[in-house]
Amino acid sequence: MLLAVLLINKVHLIGDVTSVHAGAQGGIKECKYQFAWDRWNCPETMLWASTQKKPQTATREMSFVHAISTAGVMYTLTRNCSLGDLDNCSCDYSKNGKSGGRGWLWGGCSDNVEFGERISKMYVDALETGQDSRAAVNLHNNEAGRQAVKATMKKVCRCHGMSDSCTIRTCWLQLSSFRDIGNYLKVKHDQARKLEMDKRRIRTGNSAVSRGTIANTFKDIAQTELIYLEDSPDYCVKNSTLGLQGTEGRECLQGGKNLSQWERRSCRRLCHECGLKVEERRTEAVNTCNCKFYWCCTVQCDRCTEVLVKNFNRLGKFI
Repeated sequence: MLLAVLLINKVHLIGDVTSVHAGAQGGIKECKYQFAWDRWNCPETMLWASTQKKPQTATREMSFVHAISTAGVMYTLTRNCSLGDLDNCSCDYSKNGKSGGRGWLWGGCSDNVEFGERISKMYVDALETGQDSRAAVNLHNNEAGRQAVKATMKKVCRCHGMSDSCTIRTCWLQLSSFRDIGNYLKVKHDQARKLEMDKRRIRTGNSAVSRGTIANTFKDIAQTELIYLEDSPDYCVKNSTLGLQGTEGRECLQGGKNLSQWERRSCRRLCHECGLKVEERRTEAVNTCNCKFYWCCTVQCDRCTEVLVKNFNRLGKFI
């Protein structure tokens, strides 16, 4: 079963309920952000389909789901620990007072990633009960998610001395934003490595091959890298079995200010390359505008109509 969905369903069985639940949900939310303009856009229908006793895919995209969900759990546990929201942990003070380098000492409240890593591993990895290659790959990608949290941490320092002369600095380690972790793992997704293995080893329910033997197949792959077993399906077309809706009816962007390169190419990627046509839809929205403040103490506004133009994909020869 899929990590994020299992965590959400079974979280009532473990401690630190709020943190684990929020972390799993936060991972899926970040997944949706990172793939908003991709053909595969982290659809919940696909995630839930994997819990209905149907074969779970081990594609490049699923490697990201496992990694970002695990990272979300570790991140939230670590953050809430430092905020004092959990009774069984606190900041990491283990290095405080020691020299970290020339002109600075460890001090302050370092985020306790060791706690977050230990607790997330205890519960997340326990969900993988299989002995086949799929379970081994999922465990590897879980670890890649935890490594991403640690790899993106940043050092924060404070100066001490007369008139802020910074004679000495104290520094501590702090979590980056979860968006930074999502960006980091998106790059890892794009660089993910496919493992070529005996197809019999990846069939659901095959327990003939031990996890240790399978792990030996990718022992030389770094813990920070994502790996997968199966090629991705055609995300352009609807596939009810896999919970895929296809790209028909999806919105794309053809123009606008401050668009990323990925957003500017969304119509070509979601529509034209999928054999669809871009359909322009115009709607009117009435909003308040030209507001003025009058002494004392009212605000008066006009009602203005704005035309909104959006582009959607539909069947037909593309233009």
